[in-house]
Amino acid sequence: MSGPALHLAVEIDGDGAHPAAWRRAAHAPDRLLSPRRAAGLATAAENAGFTLVTLDDGVLPPGTAPDPVGRIGAVERAAFVAASTSTIGIAPVVPVTYAEPFHVSSQLASLDHISAGRAGWVVAEEEHPGAARVWGRSPVTDAAGRAQESRDGVEVARALWDSWEDDAVIRSVATSRYLDRERLHYIDFTGETYAVKGPAIVPRPPQGQLVVLGRPDRVPAARLDVALVDGRDPAEVATAAAGAGTPRVFAEVEVALDAPDATGDERVADLERYAPWADCGRFRYVGSADGLVAVLGELSRHVDGVRLHPLVLDEDLPVVSRLVLPALSERRLTARPLPGTSLRSALGLGRPANRFAATAVQEEAR
Repeated sequence: MSGPALHLAVEIDGDGAHPAAWRRAAHAPDRLLSPRRAAGLATAAENAGFTLVTLDDGVLPPGTAPDPVGRIGAVERAAFVAASTSTIGIAPVVPVTYAEPFHVSSQLASLDHISAGRAGWVVAEEEHPGAARVWGRSPVTDAAGRAQESRDGVEVARALWDSWEDDAVIRSVATSRYLDRERLHYIDFTGETYAVKGPAIVPRPPQGQLVVLGRPDRVPAARLDVALVDGRDPAEVATAAAGAGTPRVFAEVEVALDAPDATGDERVADLERYAPWADCGRFRYVGSADGLVAVLGELSRHVDGVRLHPLVLDEDLPVVSRLVLPALSERRLTARPLPGTSLRSALGLGRPANRFAATAVQEEAR
């Protein structure tokens, strides 16, 4: 646990966690795929005091007709959001089951530069065989194989972020040198399915290493900064958090809150007429804002943060912003991110030393 502050994140992809959430959305249908939709949600979350927003993604369409079947790439949306906000962290979901880790690391490093050190990465997997065809790759059909791709992808990305030392860019007009080549390094990674030599094509991110979030059963704890854990009740969440072995732990919580025009139960029942809200093994809270405050207070004894998955963003996010976060703040359970701080700083995580610079220092000392 990082301290008394409970960090709150919110998933802002689409219209909400329910596949039919668009039926209760407050915006016109053509706004869903506009970048300003994501920026507006992120701005609302920032103003409310959230620490982090995440943006789900995958190479295949997110749903089937008649529900929305398209989205803008998470990294592209995150870049737009970064330019529209100033304090909130931004973490796109980027699977590396088939994507090239070299390109993923470059995109994410660029996002950290754009956001001035507020970027994170939610590591995910592509489970549908159709994703392989999009990339022109052979399908990875077993869970162990997908986990291996995630482990290797994170290792490559982290090594590439270190392949430029912090002072590699010298910009010397007098000597006409932009880079100090001695401060760029090959990573020489060789895995079971590919090899990467490096170095990166983007300077080291402002945070040194982006905040990496993921499931500890898919990515080794040593390669994660934040474990995302499930559990259908606080006891299960506590057990999962205790075994995570990561610097920070966030619980996954789905919420359907009582709104001015309908209770949470009524809203869920309304959407269940069109499609089921699949059980993903997460804690699910349906009820009043006061009840959610109590639940989050209980969870704060076991986890460092919570990632909320609202039933319908246009209905639940305003209730959380107006009633839940202020109540948590009054109880001194949450802390608003400070201007000018990185996401790592907001989460109480130190800036990692560059592995290659540390090695060079050790060699010089011998």
